[in-house]
Amino acid sequence: MRKSTIIFLIFLTLSVGLLAQPPIKPQSPIKSYTPTRENISAREWFRNAKFGMFVHWGLYSLLGDGEWVMTNKNIKVKNYSLLAKSFNPTDFDAQKWVADAKAAGMNYITFVTRHHDGFSMWDTKYSDFNIMNTPYKKDILKQLSDECHKQGIKLFLYYSLLDWRRDDYAWWTGRTGRGTGRTEKGDWNNYIRFMKNQLTELLTNYGEIAGIWFDGYWDQMPAEKKNRKETDVYVDWRMGEIYGHIHQLRPACLIGNNHHMTPMPGEDFQMFERDVPGENKHGYSFQSISELPLETCATINKTWGYSITDESYKTKSDIVNLLVKSAGNGGNLLLNIGPLPNGEIQPEFLEIFKQTGSWLKQYGESIYGTNGGYIRPQTWGCLTTKPGKVYVHILKFESPEIALENFPHKKVLKCYLLKDKSSVKFTFKKNNLTLQSIQPTPDEPDQVIVLEVK
Repeated sequence: MRKSTIIFLIFLTLSVGLLAQPPIKPQSPIKSYTPTRENISAREWFRNAKFGMFVHWGLYSLLGDGEWVMTNKNIKVKNYSLLAKSFNPTDFDAQKWVADAKAAGMNYITFVTRHHDGFSMWDTKYSDFNIMNTPYKKDILKQLSDECHKQGIKLFLYYSLLDWRRDDYAWWTGRTGRGTGRTEKGDWNNYIRFMKNQLTELLTNYGEIAGIWFDGYWDQMPAEKKNRKETDVYVDWRMGEIYGHIHQLRPACLIGNNHHMTPMPGEDFQMFERDVPGENKHGYSFQSISELPLETCATINKTWGYSITDESYKTKSDIVNLLVKSAGNGGNLLLNIGPLPNGEIQPEFLEIFKQTGSWLKQYGESIYGTNGGYIRPQTWGCLTTKPGKVYVHILKFESPEIALENFPHKKVLKCYLLKDKSSVKFTFKKNNLTLQSIQPTPDEPDQVIVLEVK
């Protein structure tokens, strides 16, 4: 092939690639946001809560291949919609779900009301694709919200911004859902109205809602990478309008958005998907850590929704590490379950709940109501703090001693293991503290040393 021909083909390929990129849409400006007194109080509660249960459950559980099965398998809308005829979770027990979460030491539940497949798990007037049009014919969210209020556990609601079924969602510029059979390009303004109407239902028909957990904003952006611009968005999401609507209806309601970016005005907490803040093992978390309350969301196995083949369950040590490192950053752990199609929670998940709940009964004082340490989590572990106390969490034995340089307290009054109050050797000279390190074990995955300080 001649050199000139090769150059022309390269130029043509690059030109087509550039033309294929969706245009960047200017975003509706988000005005500065001043949280209300109720909202500030809710944030403080959230900071202290430390542990919650995430629930991914819907029609996709019937296929046993995770919550992304519709787009991963390019299932057409008309075929996926037939799943509603078979969804009948007669073993769903809201009382048991909430009791199990509480027994695990969890203080809140974040429930997926509508995932990317567009199916609504409540009695909505704005879509026929909902739980009432299944053989079950009962409002799942109503049962769960009533039980949460009864048992004194806070309820957050996950809501997907993207939709793999609707024509008025801008699927033609989105990164996912391209193979679900849509051909018409609907009215984006109508989609925004639809979301606001559904959010109004969620915030007015189910009692107190502690927060809204948005997901899917990233669908209208380039893939996550270090140099991705946060202004590179293909549609105007009108988030300022949506956030203002939520805060007007429920001033104390916390808003978080899993957009993998720096928090925007109107948001009240920042989440990190599959990663402890400051780590980026999964390639989603290039954003910096903000001053807002923080949350790590993580799975017990590999998938969020039920998968019949996923047996990669995390151990007690894995879960304790996630919980402790999240607290070491001053944040929470939102631990996910993907219930079975019939509404039961998998026994493997319940066993993790039992183990974690037992661990928190002994070590909870070093987690609940704490702040993060004066240093970020280290390879050996991390610190959590309360007035007059510093908790040293040893998650990995690296050397016989742990050195804490520039220790911010003037005096160490006592140093002992939390589990049995036995003394731990230490030296403290010129603001440098050195502690005896202790080997974690599978039964004791976190050796917690308490420093009483002045």
